[in-house]
Amino acid sequence: MAGADNRDYLDKALDAVQKKIPGKAGDRFRDPNATEKNRAMNEKITDGIRKMFEKITGYARDQVVHS
Repeated sequence: MAGADNRDYLDKALDAVQKKIPGKAGDRFRDPNATEKNRAMNEKITDGIRKMFEKITGYARDQVVHS
């Protein structure tokens, strides 16, 4: 992958968990040829998690808190 890695901690955490899935179920997450497909799927999953979090808490990730 060329360029900077612009994934946030939630995206990276989901990738790490998926790579630890044993057996055939986890093989598709370790396949280097399926990286972009997995990343697109993961982005949808993490976007849904963020939206649910924002709905429940009222806190948006991009809100800046100044003290």
